[in-house]
Amino acid sequence: MEVKKGYKQTEIGIIPEDWEVYKIYDICSLSKKRYNPKLSKEVYKCIELEHLSQETGRLLDYCFSDQQFSIKSFFEKEDVLFGKLRPYLKKFYYAEINGVCSTEIWVLKSKTHILSKYLYYLIQTKIILDAANQSTGTKMPRADWNFISNILVFLPPLTEQTAIANALSDIDALIESLEKLITKKCNIKQGAMQQLLTGKKRLPGFKSEWKTTKLSDLGFFRSGNGFPLKFQGFFDGKYPFFKVSDMNIKENKIYLVKANNLIDEDIKNTIYAYVFPRNTIVFAKIGAAIFLERKKMLFKNSCIDNNMMGFVYNENIVNSYYIYLVFHSIKLSKLISVTALPSLNAKDIGKIEFYIPPLPEQTAIAEVLSDMDSEIEALEKKLDKYKKVKQGMMQELLTGKKRLI
Repeated sequence: MEVKKGYKQTEIGIIPEDWEVYKIYDICSLSKKRYNPKLSKEVYKCIELEHLSQETGRLLDYCFSDQQFSIKSFFEKEDVLFGKLRPYLKKFYYAEINGVCSTEIWVLKSKTHILSKYLYYLIQTKIILDAANQSTGTKMPRADWNFISNILVFLPPLTEQTAIANALSDIDALIESLEKLITKKCNIKQGAMQQLLTGKKRLPGFKSEWKTTKLSDLGFFRSGNGFPLKFQGFFDGKYPFFKVSDMNIKENKIYLVKANNLIDEDIKNTIYAYVFPRNTIVFAKIGAAIFLERKKMLFKNSCIDNNMMGFVYNENIVNSYYIYLVFHSIKLSKLISVTALPSLNAKDIGKIEFYIPPLPEQTAIAEVLSDMDSEIEALEKKLDKYKKVKQGMMQELLTGKKRLI
């Protein structure tokens, strides 16, 4: 392979001429300075694994060392923390404080060849994360420092490291500010729901009295069908066949739009599957999934499996998005039948009472809250775009494919 001008061939690939190859142990060390809460009177901020956000590098919280009983590791400002337990969770942090942390977190100290902030971004790269996941242990996998410390990486000069770290810090700041804005908008929407769905706040022009109703007055509940394994795994067919696991699919936010199984008319008739109409509200009715409180609407006429239940309502008397929001606010887990396997009973759900306005006011409320949803969704798409931009920047800048200096 021809090497273009300004680059050179190394044992781990082509890199810029002024970059150098190092082993991890050449550029950082693993601190082993320990803190024993039983012997020390000093109190420090203490970071446990649960205090580190997955993938974002943000500190969610901390506790204090005098509340702890086990040995901890010391860390200092500008050290890089990396969660070695279950490394696939991608927990890391650029220390902005001095403190102590769980011994399940590596404390990495940069050496002369690398800036601490650059090291922070380097440990987020695929080569490091893949190496970390060559773990020891099965139930409690841990990254192996002896293995990772011998991984080869390449580094630019310190001036270019500074430029790269600054550029990535800027995109991180954009991502964090957008996440905070989304959280703020979600909180505003939640507050609006509490006001508008209870009648505590009325929209202009509406003065009609609300009435008390039960869910069973607005429609009916029906369980899904058994779905034999031999009919699963098909991707051609008229009807999506949703299972509880399909609620985890990223695209299935409010509406279930993507299914892992489709069935045709023949299979539907063979298994006597009931076709639920578009806008049916569906939810888990059996097992631990009930506690997740997930409720979705069907985007089109669909079938659901027998671990789910659907609420089919009369759209002539209730707005679809309005009743979805009301249903979404109900804690179904409080209605669980006490048996060996948690389950929900349609009659119990149908007895739930609430106040409801006339249809025109329902529609107006639904439009206000739907507009808020649209704004949040647009921000979430923008956030996804920024995250992809960051990944692209890391791929280009940390490999020397794109130069800032």
